[in-house]
Amino acid sequence: MTVRIMDTADVDDSASIGNGSSVWHLAQVREDAVLGENCIVGRGAYIGTGVRMGMNCKVQNYALVYEPAVLADGVFVGPAAVLTNDTFPRSVNPDGSLKNGADWQAVGVTLREGASVGARAVCVAPVTVGRWATVAAGAVVTKDVPDFALVAGVPARRIKWVGRAGVPLERTDGDHWRCPVSGELYEESAGVLTPTSQDMEDSK
Repeated sequence: MTVRIMDTADVDDSASIGNGSSVWHLAQVREDAVLGENCIVGRGAYIGTGVRMGMNCKVQNYALVYEPAVLADGVFVGPAAVLTNDTFPRSVNPDGSLKNGADWQAVGVTLREGASVGARAVCVAPVTVGRWATVAAGAVVTKDVPDFALVAGVPARRIKWVGRAGVPLERTDGDHWRCPVSGELYEESAGVLTPTSQDMEDSK
């Protein structure tokens, strides 16, 4: 496996790019960022200083991933999505002086294994998007998203459950759910969805 970096991309020498990864035209990968194996950074995307990405991640065209975001294995960030890092943004201090790096504290977004953030969605740090959860296109996430949740709207709220295949789950009875694609089974309790299929339990 080899690393593929387009001539028009801007990848800092201190960044670490895993085998099999691609960084496309006009993308920028900042100082000390770490990309795992087989990652894709699309055209015009931005990966901030020290951002950590696991294996098999996709950051699509013009997405902005600001430090100190952490993306686990298999994460998807859709076109023009934004992971912010400033809870109370201001260009200037109260005295009117321009803010610098010492005048604010960066906070990050965490995307757990398999999570997906749809096109033009915004995750307002600090939030965590749980394992295999999906943030719908255009949503604004201001609170943590549970594992396997599908959230949508402004602000984002859970509207359905999804499985690893990404499609909405079907209720079988009571608090039990099934993925129509994979057949994987889940159980809901107190607003938390837990896989009951043995292969999923083993992967936790």
